[in-house]
Amino acid sequence: MFTGIDEVDWASLRHAYGSAEDVPGLLRGLASADPVERANALDGMYGAVHHQGIVYDSTLACVPFLLALVACEEVADRGGLVELLVSIGQGHRPEGEAGGGRGPADAAVRLGAEVFAVLVGDRDSGVRGAAAEALVRFLDQPARVLGLLRQRIAVERDDRVLLALTESLGLFVRQHPAQAAEAVDVLAAHSVPPYDPALRLAALGQLAGCAPDRLPADLVPTVVGLLGERSERRRSGLSGPADIDHRDPGTLAGRLRRLRPSDEEGAHLLRTLHTALDGRVTDRIALLEGQLTSRDPADRCNGVWMSAGLFREWRADCAALVELIGGQLGPGADQLRDAALSVLGDLFQLAAPAADHLHALVTARPDLWVHRWEGRAPTLGGPLKVLARSGDPRAAPVLAEVLAQPVVPDDLGRVIVHLGRSAAPLAPALRHRLGLVPLDSPETFDRAVPLLSALTALADREAVPEVLRLLRGMPDGVRSRHRVVESAVLALDAFGGGADGVVPVLRGLLESDCAGVAAGALWSVEGDPAAVLPVLVRELESSDTHRRRGAAEVLARMGPSARVASPGLSRMLGAECEGERTAGAQALWRVTGNAEQVLPVLRSAWAEHPYVRGAVATCLVDMGMAGAPLHDLVEAELASPRRHLARSGGHGSQDVLEDERLLAVCRAVVAGRGGTR
Repeated sequence: MFTGIDEVDWASLRHAYGSAEDVPGLLRGLASADPVERANALDGMYGAVHHQGIVYDSTLACVPFLLALVACEEVADRGGLVELLVSIGQGHRPEGEAGGGRGPADAAVRLGAEVFAVLVGDRDSGVRGAAAEALVRFLDQPARVLGLLRQRIAVERDDRVLLALTESLGLFVRQHPAQAAEAVDVLAAHSVPPYDPALRLAALGQLAGCAPDRLPADLVPTVVGLLGERSERRRSGLSGPADIDHRDPGTLAGRLRRLRPSDEEGAHLLRTLHTALDGRVTDRIALLEGQLTSRDPADRCNGVWMSAGLFREWRADCAALVELIGGQLGPGADQLRDAALSVLGDLFQLAAPAADHLHALVTARPDLWVHRWEGRAPTLGGPLKVLARSGDPRAAPVLAEVLAQPVVPDDLGRVIVHLGRSAAPLAPALRHRLGLVPLDSPETFDRAVPLLSALTALADREAVPEVLRLLRGMPDGVRSRHRVVESAVLALDAFGGGADGVVPVLRGLLESDCAGVAAGALWSVEGDPAAVLPVLVRELESSDTHRRRGAAEVLARMGPSARVASPGLSRMLGAECEGERTAGAQALWRVTGNAEQVLPVLRSAWAEHPYVRGAVATCLVDMGMAGAPLHDLVEAELASPRRHLARSGGHGSQDVLEDERLLAVCRAVVAGRGGTR
């Protein structure tokens, strides 16, 4: 197996952490009789030699030895080694290295792909299952590959291997469309009785992805019925995977196995189907409703997690689905409850249909109001956080009780902003808490900024003394002092004029790193262009894009009185950062009213950078009919069924919130709300 291993100059080769001189030890460890040593060696292969899917020169040097290992029946856990080879064959070069199409790793695995034709009939079921995919991906003999798959699926008796063979048939159809008809026929035959429910689900999932015309007309009822049959068989012990082995060593691979769903097979089967259905949103919602009303908690938990993908990607009426997810918050498994809270938490106001369930949980479980962590500050508990994020006013009295406790969650202020005016009664307690924030502590930033955000959202002018206390008293050297000062100044900006002591503090900041935001607050308080324009024009020349954008935002508020800043704003239209270009265009429109100059910039930013569409749409509301040449973008956005950040690969926790905000602004554009020049 290791013939020639010592002839390789491993020290000259590299992996993720430098020299590959340790790789021979890892390869030998893969053949060890000790399961812990094997697991650690596999950990090392994924963690260094094939780190994050990257193929290094040392990775390529390992391929012949890995092929020899998988061919040796005396080696244990060869299924994992076949999976490693499949991953290497699909890997990518390190960043910065040129190359396209099939890479050297793919070619290296193909050179030894004949071994997979043997392994698909191996006595080890784990090897057979992994070899099926490898056979399709790397053996360049389509007719032979299909014949081997057909032969194997006809005699295979292991449920997991049957599922792997079914998936490999679907992969074959996608890789060899000219020779797909026979494979599609096999899939269709396995999607109907008398086959096992899990196998039928797997076949339907593959057909949905490669031959949707062969799906039954009653797809969703069929799938829901099969899901129920499969769950019943699992409960009765007739089929399904064994429980996960929790004796795994403390390796990366072991930890990942323990993080898998309790019914990993069921999750994979349904996720495959959802992925294939893609934009068939009505079918997916109906399927998820079937999953969420299953008798099996594992099916419901899988349904909760899969609904997250639907919410994140597609715009649809999901109120009934959200209410069903809320229904999972009742007494029962903590895993199901936590999954529901996680998914609902990313929906913000769209979680409103689940608010009654959330409120019931908050009322019944005060112990969940605050989550306490070892070694760090507490945070707001999931049920209360999600209820507040949904905008439900019933969260406010509970938050008042949390504010009255000796130790307050540091993230509470960030949640309160979603309650709108229903959070106004919390202002006195928020002010009190802000007044208790230490001025010279490493915790100053973490404790002050969320409270400042909440008071800013409430525009609570009575908080001026507490805000001034921070600005006057924080010494230099406090962690993230600049960001605390910026948040405090933005609060004064929101509060407006009329309070004693504000103007001198703001004037004192006009030469600081927060000069732009201080000028904005001073403008809100005094309304004197002469006092702030020199500062803002200077900020436009800063080397810091954040400061230039901040200055542009203040100048936009000032409108025509800031015309002297037009040259600096015009230069921003050619900035490298799309956010800066957009901010410059918005301000230039407000200052000069020159639509011809800014419309091309706004169109380009919209098309190339979805993350700035909200800012562009806000500018179009302000432009009124002067922005009409870009209304086609808005109308297309409103007509699109897919969320704008999903199309750019976004998966942030606030993607749904940002998309809903964009839609609201787009509707305002179409309705003609906002001023015209």
